[in-house]
Amino acid sequence: MTTRIDTRFAELKKQGRSAFVTYVMAGDPDLTTSLNIVKALPKAGADVIELGIPFTDPMADGPSIQAAGLRALKGGMTLKKTLELVRDFRKDDNVTPLVLMGYYNPIYIYGVDEFLADAKTAGVDGLIIVDLPPEEDDELCIPALKAGLNFIRLATPTTDDKRLPAVLANTSGFVYYVSIAGITGAAAADANAVGEAVARIKRHTKLPICVGFGIRTPEAARAIAEKADGSVVGTALVDALKNSLDAEGRATAKTVDAVAELTAALAQGVKGAKQAAE
Repeated sequence: MTTRIDTRFAELKKQGRSAFVTYVMAGDPDLTTSLNIVKALPKAGADVIELGIPFTDPMADGPSIQAAGLRALKGGMTLKKTLELVRDFRKDDNVTPLVLMGYYNPIYIYGVDEFLADAKTAGVDGLIIVDLPPEEDDELCIPALKAGLNFIRLATPTTDDKRLPAVLANTSGFVYYVSIAGITGAAAADANAVGEAVARIKRHTKLPICVGFGIRTPEAARAIAEKADGSVVGTALVDALKNSLDAEGRATAKTVDAVAELTAALAQGVKGAKQAAE
């Protein structure tokens, strides 16, 4: 079964360019603003959207994304409301791939079968669940694949050639390469090291490889786009959102535009890589 993710990467491959993948936290700082931001992302140049599921203990996330999750939770965001946001987004956009990214606990509490059915109906295309290793594939990964959702796995600088086949075994959609060892937003990605890592992973899989963590500027996005099938930016967008809020942490008239404008600048960086590669 072909998902929107498969279709989008096939289109981009034909165009000879890398994907620009954006990450924002669902419900940050409130449901309405969050929906407006997600709606603005494709127009600003996002090829794929990752939507964070707010969680109280996000161990892979740095301070910016942790704070975004807490803002969302404080605003009353839940997994159920995250799926509602996806459903509302799909009313106007039936082509942009949308991936939910988060942790297993909220899904486990929701109930795996019920969650997968609701996610599929809402218009979710894939899942990135950072705390489920391949050894736990029966928990969520295999059921998700059966439900027609891509299950996207993370590979890191410490994932060696012995470990890679296990990581890639049931992965679909794309592989998310974490360019730095550590939490989100911590350091800058090194394009040369990324190039070597992408080449190594490509020896094991035909899936597109997108690189995230440590990409904050159009220049960095362009450098990574020249080496990989996609660049993922999250922390920089979450910071742009945070910097637009009022003293009480509420959305202002500038919030949606702040995220959209940075998205557009980053997208130009990624799209500029096509010319550089020719």
